[in-house]
Amino acid sequence: MQENIPPPLSDPQDKDMARLEMYADWLDSRFRIPGTNWRFGLDALLGLIPYVGDIAGFIFAFFLMRIMVRRGAGPIIMIRMFFNHVLDALVGTIPLLGDLFDFSFKANRRNLRLLQSYYAETPNPPGAGWSFALLVFLFIGWMFFLLYAAFKILTTVLQWLF
Repeated sequence: MQENIPPPLSDPQDKDMARLEMYADWLDSRFRIPGTNWRFGLDALLGLIPYVGDIAGFIFAFFLMRIMVRRGAGPIIMIRMFFNHVLDALVGTIPLLGDLFDFSFKANRRNLRLLQSYYAETPNPPGAGWSFALLVFLFIGWMFFLLYAAFKILTTVLQWLF
């Protein structure tokens, strides 16, 4: 749970990455518990309200995807980032455990680090067209799965009650 915030990895002149660093800071590590090195952000606080923290995470994911589409990115990096948000959202649905997980996992900061290291290691990234299409397909599949799971849980609970 303790995390020291690393210095920014991107060029200060890079407005996109500076904006992403600011968002990741606010969402994952803006506040510190006095007397400790434990940091948390709005994502963890908003996560205390069901679904609100998850929505904030997906808004940040949208900004990441927008930059990747503009600059180019391979499918593997997009899938890794997608699964960070999926894991954050899945565990976040478990009462109390999900809230504690949000304080430590920091999906937004993880994804920012992944993106920064990807661009540092890949000076000429491939176009993101097919990668983005794959990500959209995964996202739609994930939404259908969530709807199906919610329907099954609801029908099971209603059968159990009545």
